[in-house]
Amino acid sequence: MEPAIETKLENFRIRFAERKDVPLILKFIKELAEYEKMLDEVVATEELLEESLFERRIAEVIIGEYQNKPVAFALFFHNFSTFLGRPGIYLEDLYVKPEMRGKGFGTAMLAYIAKLALERNCGRFEWSCLDWNEPAIQFYKNLGALPMDEWTVYRVHGEALNKLAKKFVEGSFR
Repeated sequence: MEPAIETKLENFRIRFAERKDVPLILKFIKELAEYEKMLDEVVATEELLEESLFERRIAEVIIGEYQNKPVAFALFFHNFSTFLGRPGIYLEDLYVKPEMRGKGFGTAMLAYIAKLALERNCGRFEWSCLDWNEPAIQFYKNLGALPMDEWTVYRVHGEALNKLAKKFVEGSFR
């Protein structure tokens, strides 16, 4: 277990999540999904998170605590840039409880992940944002983040994912 990281913000620290934090992580995921009007899409369970985060170690989570109470979380993982020939960090989720926003906690969380990216010799730190989330868009732009307007995210999931995988199994590529 890595020690908590003290920040320059009074009474705010960042720490890596531990296995015992899985219920808290799921709670934060659901709060974020509710804010994004996507709660009905959350199928994650404590068991799935524990397997992915602590057994397979596919992603990492940091928890932001204010006055020793969890108020924020970020979930991220490594990707790879063939153009740079180096890994990057992709931020899947950043969430700060609504009543704790505007205090610098989100900036501290992002700055910490940026610091990790540099320490890990990553060439990029990226994330996606919903088009309608104007407060987040302005927040990111104020940090110097640039929207990648010329890129569109594509996703295959559910039945489409099954159908695509089946093409390989059956050898039907046309």
